[in-house]
Amino acid sequence: MESQQQDMRSLGERFEQFVTDVIYDRAPDSPAARALGRFLRVLSVLFKRVVALRFFLYRNRILRDTPLGCKVVVVGNLTVGGTGKTPVVEKMARVMASHGRKVAILSRGYKSKKEPLWRRIARWFNLVQRPLPRVVSDGKNVLVGADVAGDEPYMLARNLVSCGVCVVVDRDRVYAGEYAIRRFGVDVIILDDGMQYLPLRGSINLLLVDKTNPFGNGLMLPRGILREPVDHLTRGSYIFLTKSDGKNTQPLIDKIHSYNKDVEIIECTHQPKRLCAVFGDLPDIELEEMKDRRVATFSGIATPDKFEEFVRRYGARIAYNRRFSDHHRFTEKDLDEVFSGAVRANVEFIVTTEKDMVRLSRDLKPPLPIYYLRLEIEILSAHDSFESAVTRICS
Repeated sequence: MESQQQDMRSLGERFEQFVTDVIYDRAPDSPAARALGRFLRVLSVLFKRVVALRFFLYRNRILRDTPLGCKVVVVGNLTVGGTGKTPVVEKMARVMASHGRKVAILSRGYKSKKEPLWRRIARWFNLVQRPLPRVVSDGKNVLVGADVAGDEPYMLARNLVSCGVCVVVDRDRVYAGEYAIRRFGVDVIILDDGMQYLPLRGSINLLLVDKTNPFGNGLMLPRGILREPVDHLTRGSYIFLTKSDGKNTQPLIDKIHSYNKDVEIIECTHQPKRLCAVFGDLPDIELEEMKDRRVATFSGIATPDKFEEFVRRYGARIAYNRRFSDHHRFTEKDLDEVFSGAVRANVEFIVTTEKDMVRLSRDLKPPLPIYYLRLEIEILSAHDSFESAVTRICS
């Protein structure tokens, strides 16, 4: 029975990966890919109309957004996939906390532990009380793990607990924000991945655009990667051009300015810093020390090619690589396969991403050292820094 369940899970993941490849236009040309693409394009047209209706209802105050009475910084994008929101949110929270602000990050907790169905039904009929928002960090301690909180909220809580930043998870982020203000006395709220969360009124919209794949094929979900039309670039108070190398960006900047004429565009890059040990008290590995070393890599993120490129950039030779679907929950069988492949490839150690690291069990006994690649945000401008940008934006 367990073997059948694993086979079904594997089949489901292969289909999910196939659909993802069609959406990103990276699937090999085949009758199946073309047929799925045509079907998804019909759904894309329907989705675009639903999005337009939703914005119309909020724009005309038929549906109303709620202010929280404090500064609300919305960080988000127009697309699905990895634009690098989490490092930007972390850096922003760290800078504002260093300026004496009491900061809370609100997240919906994608793939976090859900409330049981029976309880949701009972709450619908007012038979049980609404549960309080899930506190991942109270600014002093990390209170729950990634399986309960979700990957990004747990990672943010883990990295920011020393700064006194609270992390709160709830699908209703108005409710979560009110709770954070009441319980922790916060005066700044960062709404993580919040551009499409219209019930909460933001003070500032920080819109992230991935320079390496800004708008995909220009189509809406589920045929393309757009959550909103490209002309919604007008919603950005500031635009962060992420994953930039500072080269050949003018055509993209011109396109953004054609929709949002006077918006300030801040170019930034996700810069690898070092390899940090996942288990034990092994010392960090500096990036320069990776040169000519045989390594294995595995990841379950939206854009694994960028992670693998980072590893190769510093001279490491990837002798074994395994990709999983985005936010994949690693089973014992998955990790056994990774470890067996790494051992057969005769590598020195295994490298994964920070987001994947938080989904690894603390009880794991790997046959080889495992490290995660630590990334940080840097502004690509000689006259500016992330700190000064945040100060200017939020003052």
